[in-house]
Amino acid sequence: MAILAECPFCHRRQTVKSKKCLSQNGNGCGADLEKAKRAGKVHYWIAYRLPGGKQKFEKLTGENSTSIEYARDADAKRKVQNRENRIFDIKPEAKMTFLELTDWYLGLEKVKSMAYFPTLKIYLKKFNSEFGNTIVNQIKAADLENLQAKRKAEGKADSTVDQEIAAARVVIKMGFDNDLVGGNTLKVFKKVKRLLKRNSNARDKIVTPEQFQALLNAAPSHLLAILATGFYTGMRRREILSLTWSKVDLKNRVIRLEAEDAKDRRARIIPICNELYNILETIPKALHDEYVFLYKGKPIRDIRTGLKKACKDAGISYGRTQRDGFVFQDLRRCFNAYMRKAGVAGPLIMGMTRHSAREKFDRYDKIDEEDIKHAVNLMKGFLSSFD
Repeated sequence: MAILAECPFCHRRQTVKSKKCLSQNGNGCGADLEKAKRAGKVHYWIAYRLPGGKQKFEKLTGENSTSIEYARDADAKRKVQNRENRIFDIKPEAKMTFLELTDWYLGLEKVKSMAYFPTLKIYLKKFNSEFGNTIVNQIKAADLENLQAKRKAEGKADSTVDQEIAAARVVIKMGFDNDLVGGNTLKVFKKVKRLLKRNSNARDKIVTPEQFQALLNAAPSHLLAILATGFYTGMRRREILSLTWSKVDLKNRVIRLEAEDAKDRRARIIPICNELYNILETIPKALHDEYVFLYKGKPIRDIRTGLKKACKDAGISYGRTQRDGFVFQDLRRCFNAYMRKAGVAGPLIMGMTRHSAREKFDRYDKIDEEDIKHAVNLMKGFLSSFD
């Protein structure tokens, strides 16, 4: 615990014993603090430790903020609260509900720019239906475990329950980083274990070239172009549906995504192969709309209905709930798998698809029976060289 004086000129915080503005390394502005104190121009801060060891600096406000006596009283109050384990009396989380914390978090410009933002809002709305009116630091680990059990009883998948808790945990973590939430509250949300073991629900569906061709034959023209783009580029669905002609360079046969276009917020260049070029070249450009993929003159936002019908007509099982069912995201896995089978190095594939971590890349890069047989034959050929 300590009282600090703020220089009214350079705003450096320093011990109240300082007569001149000097920092620990002696680089202060040299202002006469004694004179500034007598003139009532020096504001005071108090410093103390929160549970968990994190140091908190609190600037005194109000008409008495330039009074050393007021600062001493405030410092003494914090000492008593700390000694009686009532330090959270001064934390915002002692009065803030989780809904209020959520509104603050969702209002951050950085958060609103995330591609995951719409989905995040959905999960937080679900969580707030249970804990929205609860004071943040009153949420206990047992409450979160009860929520997990309740969602399971409602028939929710483990991954869905985990994502709801994870969304709430993100809000708490951001609150902690901005001194709105204390370490004990963060510890509660970190303590709750996931229901689903990491990567245990990773999909391994890969459509064969013959199946993909059958799917293209069954798809309407607007869906065909979207499917081809996913299969031949490994782009994400959102990246494809939001693609504009300004990003497509047919002359040089590349798609140029800016940082704001990509999920990982990193720009990248995607080559256009001959098959995809022939398809994109046939798409007419709308006069009053810059989007590449349109249906009845409007940007396409949802392809599930058309994709489900195309899969049925092509004799391909559709949906995550179906055994070996196909979903659009599987095309990204197909791209990874066939690029690797063609001999393209893993780091280069990662650079093209922009997987943020090797672990995520491996989830899409599945080894099948054909790969295993090929590997054994390679070893056999290597050993035969010694005969």
